Amino acid sequence: MGSRAATLFKTSTRFAGARKPRGAFGRTNTTSASPRPTPWSPFQLGSLALAIAGTGFAAGIAYHKSKAYDINYSRVSKFAVPKYGSVKDMQEAIKDIRSDLGEESISTDNEDLKLHGYSEWSPSNIDTLPIAVVYPKSTEEVSRIMKTCQKWKVPIIGYSGGSSLEGNYSAPHGGFSVDFMHMDKIVEFHEEDLDIVVQPACGWVDLNSRIADSGLFFPVDPSPSAKIGGMVGTNCSGTNAVRYGTMKDWVLNMTVVLADGTIIKTRNRPRKSAAGYNLNGIFVGSEGTLGLVTEITLKLAVIPKEFSVASVTFPTIRDAANTASAVIRAGVPVAALEFLDEVQMRVLNEGGYTAPIVFDEKPTLFFKFSGTKVSVADNIKEVEAISKTHQGAAFRFARDKKEQDLLWSARKQALWSLLAARPEGTELWTTDVAVPYSSLATIIEASTKGLKELGVFSSIVGHLGDGNFHEAIMYHKSDPVESAAVEKHVKSMISRALELDGTSTGEHSIGFFKKHELLQEVGPDTVAVMKSIKQALDPHWLLNPGKIFDTPI
Repeated sequence: MGSRAATLFKTSTRFAGARKPRGAFGRTNTTSASPRPTPWSPFQLGSLALAIAGTGFAAGIAYHKSKAYDINYSRVSKFAVPKYGSVKDMQEAIKDIRSDLGEESISTDNEDLKLHGYSEWSPSNIDTLPIAVVYPKSTEEVSRIMKTCQKWKVPIIGYSGGSSLEGNYSAPHGGFSVDFMHMDKIVEFHEEDLDIVVQPACGWVDLNSRIADSGLFFPVDPSPSAKIGGMVGTNCSGTNAVRYGTMKDWVLNMTVVLADGTIIKTRNRPRKSAAGYNLNGIFVGSEGTLGLVTEITLKLAVIPKEFSVASVTFPTIRDAANTASAVIRAGVPVAALEFLDEVQMRVLNEGGYTAPIVFDEKPTLFFKFSGTKVSVADNIKEVEAISKTHQGAAFRFARDKKEQDLLWSARKQALWSLLAARPEGTELWTTDVAVPYSSLATIIEASTKGLKELGVFSSIVGHLGDGNFHEAIMYHKSDPVESAAVEKHVKSMISRALELDGTSTGEHSIGFFKKHELLQEVGPDTVAVMKSIKQALDPHWLLNPGKIFDTPI
């Protein structure tokens, strides 16, 4: 790539100034009536496309070589090397979408591109950004966008809540970001069937608020800013997973637009079906690499009659982890089982997040109970007894709704309180793994030791009810030595989880950062099967390329 194109590429994909105002769920406040920014000139767009064409694959190869990725390319001949559009093709694709869907349907504004290609939550940011953001309003418009991108061979990246943590919506090959912000509606509510049809930008918090009077709720509860589309893409979970499972357990069917614009529905609405392949299982967790989901039919649960919350402290992490395992093995039907380390408890106390409650600054378990009044009371007693046999102390349970909210806010405020307390000039690196119950204490102890050796501000929290825990590390990204040390620690943690027969990601998915770890976890033959499915549905590798595994070279 020539120096002139390289210079323009870098300046065009970096942004100055403050971000636009954002909505309640982190969304840029944009309406169809808002004036659109002046489109790039043909020279700017052409130079940018040249930069992408000249650097896309080369940068990706260099990145993976720099990370010493030991990828088995013995099957590479099976997969077609994608050929993305030329400068003229990219210009024509943008022109076609403007003509087809209207000026307000597509943006090349620098700030929009930064918002849709860079995440302050992710350590996996790269210099390349999408060249345009498209805002469809219906499944039919998504289909027309896909057909245009298929015609001109433009990569396509789906975007809903923007809260992903592993570079899931980064744009290593440029292309179009498809933002579903206008597709945020509840389409149908089948109250008598306990299911609901929603569009991808519908937030789970908003969904539950809108159906609260029905006595039903959607139980999957990741970040409050998460949208249903992204939750499907990453097969997310949250604090309720130990009782209610993960996203895959709550999807009845989906409307999906394939890479060539074909619109399919995965199945009908009954709770069970043995009709053909389980397409839900293929699309849920695929991170938009196989198709763009435009409608989702979700199962709903009945809101339990009674709730309560309890907390208990422990002298060591091992005691807390062993208690979590013992509670699960005893068959106590807890609704949630969460862990916060002593650093997190200190941050909560210092910030007054649960005032007037002040916690002992020790490893702490939080339990949520639900059911009938009698069953909740029995479950609390059983958990208290199990905790005492593992050195548990300061057992506290909520006696009313106000205390429930206050106690549980300790868990819900964990990430935000850490961010508020982070040292000036640092950024957040958060990642997760999951292991079998018997290995929880071992891996959390080892991870804690590694974090202390790093000497950075950090904390561990976890969904111990399903063997999943997270590290939150505040580090100086501009310091190459510290950044390299943090990355080495994270990679070691993932390798340790795999050695314990665990997984590289419990709920954040693979994205851009954990591709090599996926290969370690399942092996080259399994990855080759995934690639075969990808190529069958997306032969030109247009959909979210570079995620889950590399594009063929």
